[in-house]
Amino acid sequence: MAVAAAGLAFAGLLIPTPGHAATAPAGGPRPGTPARFVPGPCPETPEPVPGRCGFLEVPENRARPGGRTVRLAVAIIPAVSAKPSADPVVFMAGGPGGDAFGDMPFVIGAGVNRDRDLIVMTQRGTLYAQPNLACPEIDRFYAESVGLRYDAASTGRRLVRATEQCRGRLASEGVDLSAYNTTENAADFADLRKALGIHRWNVYGYSYGTDLGLTYLRRHPQGIRSVAIDSVVPPQIVSLPWTWDSAQEGINTVFAACAAQPACRNRYPNLSRTLTQQVRRLEAHPLTVMARPPAGGAPVKVVLDGGALVNLLVANAVPAVDVPAALDELAHGDPERFARARAAGATPVIGEFAHGLTQSVACSEWVPGYSQADLLAAGRRAFPGWPDSVLAQAPQLPFQHEACRVWNVPDRTAVQRVTTVSNVPSLVLSGTFDAKTGARWGAYAARTLSRSTTVPIPGIGHWVVPQSPCAASVLTSFLTRPTAPDTRCVAGLTPKPFTIVPAREKS
Repeated sequence: MAVAAAGLAFAGLLIPTPGHAATAPAGGPRPGTPARFVPGPCPETPEPVPGRCGFLEVPENRARPGGRTVRLAVAIIPAVSAKPSADPVVFMAGGPGGDAFGDMPFVIGAGVNRDRDLIVMTQRGTLYAQPNLACPEIDRFYAESVGLRYDAASTGRRLVRATEQCRGRLASEGVDLSAYNTTENAADFADLRKALGIHRWNVYGYSYGTDLGLTYLRRHPQGIRSVAIDSVVPPQIVSLPWTWDSAQEGINTVFAACAAQPACRNRYPNLSRTLTQQVRRLEAHPLTVMARPPAGGAPVKVVLDGGALVNLLVANAVPAVDVPAALDELAHGDPERFARARAAGATPVIGEFAHGLTQSVACSEWVPGYSQADLLAAGRRAFPGWPDSVLAQAPQLPFQHEACRVWNVPDRTAVQRVTTVSNVPSLVLSGTFDAKTGARWGAYAARTLSRSTTVPIPGIGHWVVPQSPCAASVLTSFLTRPTAPDTRCVAGLTPKPFTIVPAREKS
């Protein structure tokens, strides 16, 4: 099953997800009141919500009693089973800034609501919440950026200008940007459980939703029966330098899988060397080509430099099975696969992704404490021989230090970079091809989850469950028996065969 680009903020920024923008619930923010759930109509989503809806009303900033409230859209999707279990599953989407309602078809398609009701809530600041921290200014920048050098200083200045414009607009509307963080996000879910009168529930989150889920488990352990985390972002470790470690692991695992398949190994030897050569070549001499977006439409101008190439790989914009062929074609003068993947970014849905939440979380929780020199050093360790101009930008979060200077929210690392220690039964799922949240970080997070089961899924990238029937069955089994899930299907899994194309002469 193809999964739309989503997940940790780095997933949504370069390759915006096709979809539809929408408006938030009616009515403006009101003075602060205790959290409450108010039944209401479901948002008008591209696929109708197969359940009942309402919104959770909570304080915008719990440290400021009497302040404004925010409204978070909630959907309750009934279990497929005629005799469902009493403990539902609550879903935590990726991002930060992703559309939880847009993820709903993937979660339902994976059978997460087979035996239990599924509860989906928009995180504060995201689509269908009020206020919505969408940044059309940044969406428009990303649409234009496909025709710019990825890591040029002039591109960074455009991004910072768009970020500053969005911040100014949101601040002028009275939004307290310091209140859009993982601590408040976790408290929203704790309030939701109480407002719905649920005694116990199960948590399933992916990507940033694992950062949120682990924070929620640490700060609000009451009422949690089990926690499943998919494509793991450990809150105590996530930072800009960390992104290079994950990129290295995911990319190198794809190359190792090719080397393990004789046909791929013989046709595409030395992939690491090929990638380094192409990153260096494109960074020194960027290609400018016309490419048609995968979703259709007129061709657009696309610039492929070294940074763009790397970030397309990290974003899984070219399917992993096609990566060796795409790199070989690029080395022989045919950039079409990468150019079309880059062109996908030219048609974002304006207002769908909440870049404002991304910035508030990244700038308060991920960026502080590490300098740009630290980021460059991490890149050099991960990929020695690559140009510094590529390694100076965090994968999927370019020019983030500069953007954070204009976003200007308080440092929250003291309360957020904390290890979660718990004996709540936990399932830890990771895809071995994940270059956004490397698979080894799942095992890392599991070290302090004493009743955890760690399951790496071979040949899968970011957000495992919708892409792997085996992972979906493991999750279902875990929800039934959290301390003894059935993981037998994993033993027979291997990466799919890689695409083999005829050899060609170098142009």
